[in-house]
Amino acid sequence: MQTEAVDIQLYLTEKSRLVEKLLDEFIPPSTEHPVSLHEAMRYSVMAGGKRIRPILALAAFEYCGSENLRNDRAIEYTMAALEMIHTYSLIHDDLPCMDDDDLRRGQPTCHKKFGEAAAVLAGDALHDIAFALMARTGSIDVVLELANAIGTFGMIGGQIADVEAEGRDVTKNEIIKIHNWKTGSLIRSSVRIGAILANADKATLYSLSAFGENIGLAFQIIDDILDIEGKPELLGKKVGSDSLKRKATYPGVVGLKQARIDADRLIDEAINNLNSFGDNMLKHIALYIGRREK
Repeated sequence: MQTEAVDIQLYLTEKSRLVEKLLDEFIPPSTEHPVSLHEAMRYSVMAGGKRIRPILALAAFEYCGSENLRNDRAIEYTMAALEMIHTYSLIHDDLPCMDDDDLRRGQPTCHKKFGEAAAVLAGDALHDIAFALMARTGSIDVVLELANAIGTFGMIGGQIADVEAEGRDVTKNEIIKIHNWKTGSLIRSSVRIGAILANADKATLYSLSAFGENIGLAFQIIDDILDIEGKPELLGKKVGSDSLKRKATYPGVVGLKQARIDADRLIDEAINNLNSFGDNMLKHIALYIGRREK
């Protein structure tokens, strides 16, 4: 177990650096006009983070192989695009009209630093560049995959459902649907996109889709748990904000103990989807998600 932990941490560190190199390449420098907008974009994107979504895409791509690729930079365009989409969603999620958060990754949120207008536009601009990069992959399938994942039946639909659930009691099925859409859809899609770019067969894509769905839901359940018992210095923000805002959370519906049990079960189920393929980095990423503290 010790060896696995060291290996996955090294992999995540190395691939995070690759993601940051790509982001630096594809986002305009803060010296270019409009300076304030590019500053806001870079401030948010370069603030750190786990880079889990692009790393999952790369790990799935490596898992499936890379024969017969039409574009040898396709996975790099995708990795940068996925992190930009994730960051755009965080910028908008932090706005006063949404979660009204002051801190993100240990520093003032984008709208606190640059103002609400700049934050909205920075998110919009990251969304725009992300889809320009996805188009450069040469694959219509991955463009459609990402568009569907973040649309009204995915991340954006989950966001409005999350907003509308504030202050009221929700059922377990409702919170699962919110989490699957708001968080899980982009994680699942990241895995699928990596596999699609590697020309995965239908059976492999089916298994990886189930893997991505399970870790996506587990990821958000763990986020909910960390908001209750996490360490602010690791999270980069205050704990307990979900409760204060009366947000719908998984522990709030099933209890903290059951939430931990369900998160562990989902990680196990995700790994079981990969059992027939032997040891691989996707398995270790799933284990990492299951034990993360931030």
